[in-house]
Amino acid sequence: QVQLVESGGGLVQAGGSLRLSCAASGRTFSSYVMGWFRQAPGKEREFVAGISRSGGIRYYSDSVKGRFTISRDNAKITVYLQMNSLKPEDTADYYCAADRLLTPQEMAAPSRVRYMDYWGKGTLVTVSA
Repeated sequence: QVQLVESGGGLVQAGGSLRLSCAASGRTFSSYVMGWFRQAPGKEREFVAGISRSGGIRYYSDSVKGRFTISRDNAKITVYLQMNSLKPEDTADYYCAADRLLTPQEMAAPSRVRYMDYWGKGTLVTVSA
């Protein structure tokens, strides 16, 4: 069993930055591929970024590539999402997810979203124009 708790969301102006954290419980954190997803009002939950168990492979959606960076610290059992050059269209609830089997690239498939092993409860990011 893995519990995920996101933090770091808030209100920021366009062009600003935020750093999200996802703290995990359990001693098997390093066994999981981790991902960040987001869901805007009235829209489907979508993939943002994924990172392999060791952190050596990272994968991003086209909409955030070059602006967001995913990282993990297995000693601190935490995964991060550094978000720079934020845009109003980045406004959403951001969720952390863990999966034992999928690769970061496989996490990006819309059909896979519902099959993540564990989800956090989300943190709200609001970007004002």
